[in-house]
Parts: sequence; structure tokens; C-alpha cells
Amino acid sequence: MNNNIDALKKLPIFSQLKAEELKKILSITNIKNYKKGSVIFMEGDKGEAFYFIKSGKIKISKSSKDGKELILNIYGENNVFAEVTIFNDINYPATAEVLEDASVGVIRNIDLEKLIRYNADMGLNLIKILSKRLFNAQMKLKQLALNDAYFRTADVLIRLSQNLARQRNGEIELNLELSRQELANMIGTARETVSRVLSRFKKEGSIDIIGKKIIIKDIEKLKSWL
Repeated sequence: MNNNIDALKKLPIFSQLKAEELKKILSITNIKNYKKGSVIFMEGDKGEAFYFIKSGKIKISKSSKDGKELILNIYGENNVFAEVTIFNDINYPATAEVLEDASVGVIRNIDLEKLIRYNADMGLNLIKILSKRLFNAQMKLKQLALNDAYFRTADVLIRLSQNLARQRNGEIELNLELSRQELANMIGTARETVSRVLSRFKKEGSIDIIGKKIIIKDIEKLKSWL
């Protein structure tokens, strides 16, 4: 039980809750194991729950009008996804697919809503946290729209390093298994542009590239592009 409480405490959405509140959240949490390649939910499915990752990797993507996959994000341990459905009667706006065998916490929205009806302080804390996350997301979109490919590429690499950090000898290894086109879709630019930007980052010593693997050698130098 304590391990699961600790897992909840690591999540930004629950980090400010008290121990007793976390125990109540845990009582409505179902831990599920998913194999690589499994689809947790599809874009357009009814949004009935939100999720947090105890282990593994989850890809969040949408389909474009011409049927192409647009990768929005890749999440690892201690990340939350589908929280946009909390307190909202909406469908999932994207698809969640398992990239690496995963253990995932599932909290049904209806159970959370029932819980906070009798816990006003918990509900207020959650609303504050969700509002802050929404504001930060809106500001990030505004920044991305106004900045160039170097900014956007650095931003995505830094964000992925936070979600999927694997430290080795002071370096951050991103074993994403993404093609240049998939990475370009995440960044919102052309494949050729991404290749050019990554070459520039490699030349300056910010990153190294081994096959599909990107290694962040100097994250502060990468941050200087923001």
C-alpha cells in the first residue's frame, strides 16, 4: 500500500494532497498491466477515466485529416495522461498506445467525482492544480507558435527528457524508437528541418545521435535555445 501511496505522491496532480486524501484516491485506483502494442483507448472513445504511469512508456497521438498519425507526446513513469476528461463529459481527444510494457493506474472520473463531493478541500486542490496545468499548456502552445524550429526542437527534446529520463554518466538517453518523420510531426515542422536542427545541436555538443537514439550531452546548452 505504501508503495502505491508514494507513487500517487510523485504525481503533480496529487503532490499537494495530504496522506489521508491520498489513501482515499488509492481506494478508487485500479492498477492495470498492458503489453507493448496495446491500445488503452482510442481517439473519440468516451472519456471515462484518467491514468498515471507506474512503469513503461505510453504514446499519445491523433489522426490527421489525411489519416496520418500525429504524435503529441510520449510519457514515462510518474506522468499523468487523459486528465483533460476530469470534470468534463467529453470523448478522449487522442489515442493512447503502449510503447513499452506498462503498469498503469486507472482512476474512473465518476469515482473521483463521487469522492470529492464529500471532500471539498481535495476538490479545491485538484481544481487549482488542473487550472495551473491548463494555463501552462496554453502558454507553451503560444510560445511554440511564435518561435522557430530550433526553439521547438529543443523544447520537445527537453520535455521528452523530463518524461523519459534515463541517466547514464551524467547524460540523458532518449531511446524513443521514433523516425525523423515522427519526431518532425511532434515538433510541427518538416523532416528535413528536424534533421538540420539535430545536426546543428550535435555539432555544438548539445546532443549525440546513435541510430534512432538521441543522447542529451549538455541540457543547459540545449536550454539556451529557449
